Amino acid sequence: MGALKLGDVNYTYEDYRLWEGDWELIGGVPLAMSPAPVRRHQALASEIIRQLANQLEECPLCEVLGEIDYKVSENTLLRPDIALTCGEIHEAHLIKAPEIVVEIISPATAKRDEVYKFDIYEAEKVRYYAIIYPDDLRAKVYKLEGSRYDKQGDFTTESYHFEKTTCGVHLDFKKLFARFRRPEGNGA
Repeated sequence: MGALKLGDVNYTYEDYRLWEGDWELIGGVPLAMSPAPVRRHQALASEIIRQLANQLEECPLCEVLGEIDYKVSENTLLRPDIALTCGEIHEAHLIKAPEIVVEIISPATAKRDEVYKFDIYEAEKVRYYAIIYPDDLRAKVYKLEGSRYDKQGDFTTESYHFEKTTCGVHLDFKKLFARFRRPEGNGA
C-alpha cells in the first residue's frame, strides 16, 4: 500500500470517536472528509443505493448502506460512499468486509480512493470495489480474484452483475448515468 506518513502520529479508533466533524483514519493518520458532496455525487449515490436496495427486497441477509463507518482495525476506519454488506450485526459501524464497496471520486478524494482505499479493500477481501467517475460518467469495477483485484472493465452504458455476492445484485450504468447525459438546456 502507498504509505501515508505524518510524523509519529498514530491515532486509534478511541481517538477518532472523540473528534468533531467527519474523518477517516488510515494507518493512524487522520484525514478530514471533504465538505458535503456536490449534487451530482449525491444523485449518483442515491441512484446506486436505490438500484441495489430494490434488488435486496427478497434477501433479508443483506443491506445496502450509505456513508457508514467501516472499522478495519484499531487505527484504520473508512467511510465508503456505499457498502453492500451481508450478515453484519454490529450497530455502530461495520466490522467485517462488505461484499461490495462503491466510492464516488471527487478531486479531493481521488488518490485516497484509487490508491489507499483500493489497497485496504483488496487486503480486507472486499469482493467487489467500484469506483465511479462522475465527471466522465464512467465506472471501474474490480473483482477480488484470490488475493488481488482484477479489473472487470470500464462501464458507461452496460450493466454489471456482481455474481459472487450473497444476493447476486447488478448495477445498470446506463440508468445510473442517464440523467446526466441529457442535452444542454433540458435541466441537466
